Formats: sequence, C-alpha cells, structure tokens
Amino acid sequence: MKLAYYPGCVAQESGRELDQSTRWVAQRLGIELVEFPSFSCCGSGFVDEANSTLNVALNARNLSLAEKAGLDLLTICSTCQGMLSLANHRLKDPAVRTRVDPALAKIGVAYRGTTRVKHLLEVVTRDIGVEAVRAKVTRPLRGLKVGAFYGCHLLRPSGEVGTESPEEPRSFEALIEALGATPVLYRGRVMCCGFPILFVREGTANRIAATQIDDARAHGADALATPCPLCHISLDSFQNKAEKAVGHSLDMPIFHLPQLIGLALGATPEELGLPRHLVATDAALAKIGQVGVPA
Repeated sequence: MKLAYYPGCVAQESGRELDQSTRWVAQRLGIELVEFPSFSCCGSGFVDEANSTLNVALNARNLSLAEKAGLDLLTICSTCQGMLSLANHRLKDPAVRTRVDPALAKIGVAYRGTTRVKHLLEVVTRDIGVEAVRAKVTRPLRGLKVGAFYGCHLLRPSGEVGTESPEEPRSFEALIEALGATPVLYRGRVMCCGFPILFVREGTANRIAATQIDDARAHGADALATPCPLCHISLDSFQNKAEKAVGHSLDMPIFHLPQLIGLALGATPEELGLPRHLVATDAALAKIGQVGVPA
C-alpha cells in the first residue's frame, strides 16, 4: 500500500515521536510512505478562521500534489484530516471552485478531486483490517485498560468528514481489543480536549482536559490513546496545568495511536519515542511487562 504522507506540523516539531512511531508502524504493516516536502500546513486555527476561501485553496494545493502522483493522502492528525476532508467536500460546490480554481491556476496547480484523505486510524482498521493487525501482534497488551480519545475533527462535522458515528464510534475500540488491551468506554472519548481555546482561555481548556481524563479514570482506564497530536498536547503536555486547574492529581499516561500499535507489534518504548512524553508511561508499560526508558 502506497500513500502520500502528510505528517502535519506538530509531528515534525514538538511531537516528533508521532512521526517516529508512525514510520515504525508503517514499515511493519506494509505501508509505503511517499514524502512530499512541498506540502504546506493545513491552516487550521489560523488561515481557516481568517479566510476560508484561502484555506480551501491551500488544501486543494496539498491534495493536488498527491493527486498528480496518483496517491491517496495519509494523515496522522485529526485536525489536518478535518481541514483536508472539508476542502475536498467544499470543492464540490461550483461557487467555491469558481473562486479557488483561478488562484490555483496562478501557481500551475489543477485540482480534480480524485484523492481521498485517510487518517491512519481508518487505514489500519479498514484498509488493512483489524484482523490482519491482530495477526501481526507479537506482544499483546494484556492487562492494560485503554480509553480511546477520538477528538473532534475525526468525527465532526459527520456529514462532511466523518467515517463513523460521531456519538458512538467503534473503530478505535475494535483496534485496542485486537492489540490485546481492554477498551474502556466513557463519554469523554468523543468530547473536546480543550485545545481550540488553550491559548485564549487556558484555565477553561485545562479544566476540559481534566474532565475527560477524570471520566476515563472513573471508568477504569490505565491510559488514553489519541489519533490527534493536538489532543495529545492538551492531555499530556498540559496535564500538569490541568491538575492545578482542578486541584488534584490526574497521572494519566497518554499514547499516540501508532505508539499503542507499535507496542503490540514489538517495538521498544525508545523506538516509539515514549521518553519524550511529559507524563511518564512507565505505569502503563508495567501492565504489559515492559520497563520504561529514562526520559
């Protein structure tokens, strides 16, 4: 399977462990990642709020690069998934095409709408298949209870970007079970992590993150796993501030989606970049008989 690899911004900078673990997992699952150094940011949170037409054109350019190579596009960020999928959807509107196509023509780009945007979660659970992944597991994650944290943009708006129910998704839980862990169902798994307001209402954002973590803990989760690097920032990088906001310890390890898969396929914590996390994953690793590595 060959896919145009769109890592997004976070995985190339502050969340490099996401890119690192994605590459490890892709190799084991037979996914060839085709690099496109000229891909640009999806514009979420900045360009899309200032100029929606420009944001659609920006992502139409990204899509057309993959399209020219005859490839579907793989994302590892729920927010990038949302922006790119929304661009594909909105470009079906002739009025939008009338505004966007001339801008693309000026830079020699022609968008035809033949490239699909696929998040790693969809590729693993649908294209490869849960049972095929189960057959590759060499270190079952038995004894570990994991709460999936889907984030917003992978599920909503469901009519434009969603591939499953925004209220009762099941793909991530099916994957967690195939990896040998026990999936934990809790309401917060489909709620917001707080990231969209983190830099304007930090206290509120941190309380939102703490609410979701507390919900998962109350339902028995030992750890959370998310397909979104921005959710990972809220839940892991800002967890210490979330603790201060609510006045109690949270101590919840947070895994990126490919890290969880990689553990079950035999990767070491170091190969998956786990020492980069701000919340130590040692307690979760001990559940599966693994020892963490020094940060």
